[in-house]
Amino acid sequence: MAAGSGMGERMTPKKMLARLVAFPTVSRDSNLPLIDFVRDYLAGHGVESHIVPSPDGTKANLYALVGPSVAGGVVLSGHTDVVPVDGQAWSTDPFTLTEADGRLYGRGAVDMKGFDALALALVPDMLAAGLKRPIQIALSYDEEVGCLGAPLMVESMARVMPPAAAVLVGEPTEMQVVTQHKGSVGLDTTVHGFEVHSSLAHTGVSAVMFAARLIAWHAEQSAANAAAADPESLFVPNFTTLHVGMVAGGTARNITARECRFVSDFRVLPGESAEDWMARYEALAAEVSAEMRAIRPGTGVEIVRKHHVPGCRREDGGAAEALARALTGDNAEHVVSYGTEAGQFQEGGYSACIVGPGSIAQAHQPDEYITLQQFHAGEAFMRRLIDRLAA
Repeated sequence: MAAGSGMGERMTPKKMLARLVAFPTVSRDSNLPLIDFVRDYLAGHGVESHIVPSPDGTKANLYALVGPSVAGGVVLSGHTDVVPVDGQAWSTDPFTLTEADGRLYGRGAVDMKGFDALALALVPDMLAAGLKRPIQIALSYDEEVGCLGAPLMVESMARVMPPAAAVLVGEPTEMQVVTQHKGSVGLDTTVHGFEVHSSLAHTGVSAVMFAARLIAWHAEQSAANAAAADPESLFVPNFTTLHVGMVAGGTARNITARECRFVSDFRVLPGESAEDWMARYEALAAEVSAEMRAIRPGTGVEIVRKHHVPGCRREDGGAAEALARALTGDNAEHVVSYGTEAGQFQEGGYSACIVGPGSIAQAHQPDEYITLQQFHAGEAFMRRLIDRLAA
């Protein structure tokens, strides 16, 4: 909670973004140096931070309350991790913010340290405004690898913080109000076969051949979903997709494969159940395993769920949507097919939608950038929010 105005450093949004970009918080690495910086920055302004560490202690979420400890405030939600730069042809140092031609370049500049920087840089303004309802800043870890950190943070916030009226997740939407997105499930499938010489293939169990059936099922289901898609749907694509991204397995051309592994994801429309899709896939895997074990005991299919990100649903009379529309003036309907932490906040009992500066088209790209126009639009949005909560 806030403990006065404090005497901390006052930073412009651009300078704050430069500080955040300088932390190479790739999801495979720790984000703790960034979290320590944010905690110290907030403490300098008299704002207490709550830290929610990852189970192994190498990463952490952070959330804080700016303003009075009363119900009815607004959560500004962002993630701190970024995707790798490995193999990308950058024109500049990806972890040094560079301004050129009306753009701010750097890894995470748009996805989504730009939003985070705006929220943090405006903390002194929030404190000076005399907020009557608080702003809660929520920063998570491991969003890019399956929204892994947010559930722990949401659960902790619901226990510790006064109830918030709305959550605004600041993923890049070009300041359009997004009220729905698909859910996703990420899966690792390992098919365990039995090796024999391929001249005696009927006595072995080829993990590759049986894996091919499971992989083909993904394509068949996606095709069937596409054929039955609702043409009025705003989603692009307008159907649930099942996709296999990587495959590895086998020993040699003339040996039935002992093992085959592949990774896949389901991106599920709101209104459809990810659990139902999982049940269908697991039922098929059980059938395939039975066929394999009829040839050779000890073979079969193993499925590991790596993540499950719930979709964001449109809320009837949702407070978050109403607030975002009032602040942006955007009354059009927008949906996205990528995932965010909005659905996890909704599962935690919050009203949530997505609105933030910049274009998702620039996310994860070499020479990632946010335009100055969008950065300033995000700042103006937050200043209107501050004025609203101070009124």
